[in-house]
Amino acid sequence: MKSLQESSKGYLEELSKRGKKSGIHRSFQAIGYEIAVILEDLPHKSLYIKLAKTMDGQHLLGIAKDVASRTTIENKGAYFMKIVYSKDNEPLTNPHEHRYYKK
Repeated sequence: MKSLQESSKGYLEELSKRGKKSGIHRSFQAIGYEIAVILEDLPHKSLYIKLAKTMDGQHLLGIAKDVASRTTIENKGAYFMKIVYSKDNEPLTNPHEHRYYKK
């Protein structure tokens, strides 16, 4: 039989391994991660997860897909945020005049 110290060491190592693994547990996390993938902006996935938690996730996905389909946008993440935080939540009227537009 193992001593308490030996068995607790193995248990603590197992907990440490489990703690390094993360996963998606809620729908808003999946939506936020999907937005980050669509916009090719994985470094900011936590921002998109937070947005999906506080706003309508399906609406955000629609905006992200619209932004991703525009080939002239250089910084898709920034353009997405500009649309999300615009007054009426509509796409910018003339994206060619915006600073994130590729020239």
